[in-house]
Amino acid sequence: MPLVTSKELLLKAQKGGYAIGAFNVENMEMVQAAVEAAQELCSPVILQTTPVTASYADFDYFYANVKTAAEKATVPVVLHLDHGSSFEVAMKAFRAGYTSLMIDGSHGSFEDNIAVSKAVAGACHPAGIPVEAELGKVGGKEDDVVAADDSPYTDPKEAAIFVRESGVDSLAVAIGTAHGVYKGTPKLDVERLSEIRSAVSIPLVLHGTSGVPDDTVRECIRRGICKVNYATDLRMAFTRGISETFKENPDVFDPKVYGVRAREEVKTCVMSRIMVCGSNGKA
Repeated sequence: MPLVTSKELLLKAQKGGYAIGAFNVENMEMVQAAVEAAQELCSPVILQTTPVTASYADFDYFYANVKTAAEKATVPVVLHLDHGSSFEVAMKAFRAGYTSLMIDGSHGSFEDNIAVSKAVAGACHPAGIPVEAELGKVGGKEDDVVAADDSPYTDPKEAAIFVRESGVDSLAVAIGTAHGVYKGTPKLDVERLSEIRSAVSIPLVLHGTSGVPDDTVRECIRRGICKVNYATDLRMAFTRGISETFKENPDVFDPKVYGVRAREEVKTCVMSRIMVCGSNGKA
């Protein structure tokens, strides 16, 4: 089916008490794996790229890749810009055909974050494209941006103001997750999440979920998370598939051989995360 937007999918997930998995894809094999996993589990799926991933090729390449996979599938597929770093970058993804956008103004002031989020929403909404923003700062490193050690968690009162003033469709919240590989088991402030849920009505998003225990993710979904982002898990799965191929046969030189193995590893990973999100059977 054609690519769809994320808005109705997230609102349906919010009403149904589950979440949609959002998976960062780096190449054709990862796109294929994620869509195949969603197809087998009859789940909607969000595929996303960051600006740095897009710079590896460009937005047009990733759009063509995901569009082709979506048209061969019978489940809803969204192409989402993850952590759009500026209005200009967001507009590049918009013009390329992305069906959902995130603008991340969280590294600026509260006022500047509202301003850039409002500008992107104002540009995208007339075309029916939903916009995600972030308030507070998710820890770790995403693309070229490293969060400060003292990054604040999302303030529920500020969240209410931010959503009202910016007009965005979904909000990524900072409750203790981090991008990249965790050094220990993350401790999330789920009570804060409930307070945010009470303060705003739009769907909430959890970033930096790779490495968060499954039971904790389920609890976050129960408390209002409707979109769950996974990136590091998929990268590690893809690399594991390649490494195991060369360990078993160091003389392999055909990229298709280790590409197939890597694709299967990613597919298995995505299927397990879809089950955690509870979106299986919801397409």
